[in-house]
Amino acid sequence: MLKGKVAVLTGSTSGIGLAAAHSLAKNNAHIVLHGLLDDAEGENLAADFSRTYGVDCIFDGADLRDPQAIDRFMDRVISRFGCIDILVNNAGIQYTEQIGAFPNDKWNDILAINLSAAFHTMQRAIPVMRDQNWGRIINMASVHGLVGSINKSAYCASKHGLVGLTKVAALENAGFGMTVNAICPGWVDTPLAGAQVERLAQQNGVSVNEAKKQLVGAKQPISEMVKPSDIGDFVVFLCTAGASRISGSALPIDGAWTAQ
Repeated sequence: MLKGKVAVLTGSTSGIGLAAAHSLAKNNAHIVLHGLLDDAEGENLAADFSRTYGVDCIFDGADLRDPQAIDRFMDRVISRFGCIDILVNNAGIQYTEQIGAFPNDKWNDILAINLSAAFHTMQRAIPVMRDQNWGRIINMASVHGLVGSINKSAYCASKHGLVGLTKVAALENAGFGMTVNAICPGWVDTPLAGAQVERLAQQNGVSVNEAKKQLVGAKQPISEMVKPSDIGDFVVFLCTAGASRISGSALPIDGAWTAQ
């Protein structure tokens, strides 16, 4: 379905980003992986993608806190493939603390990686997509781009900002065959969430399954975590012709969290 399309995914060596990369590669898109692996590990992962799916795949470990590094990253992609068809801004970090005690460096890093990096990648990808009159930008926001939670000031600020950036980009590029959307997951079954579940189980003296129900059920009426592969499949859907009129949307996958 996406044969010949080039998909760039930040933060795609684990979790949601990796799942999205697999879903896009299964549909024959060429893949640009990005993440915190060292070069050898990243290149091995890219080679695995190429062997498994028969697509062209490369890896880049650009530091998304640095706009110049992002420029070099995007230059490399355009030089290698000649185009960017799909951009998935998935890279993100988290730190929790009350506002009064929140470290300045953590605030700066979270805003840089979760929000500013998406701006910089979009700034480079949009002219290319305009020239080819086709493009799909999918920003991985969060339920915390729609609601707040205590101790998550930087994360909520970055994700609310990402939703706003998505809306503006959708409006500015509506006449160029492009769509720009944000996906807003609730609880997702990733190693990071699993570590929180294990801590809760130990604190409350309950099983891991019971702790997961407690953690997820405190926010979500559907007390089950979303699978990363489900979000990957949703990314693919947003790249199809059937989704060509969906743009500027913040799309929750949150077990009815934000329906309350």
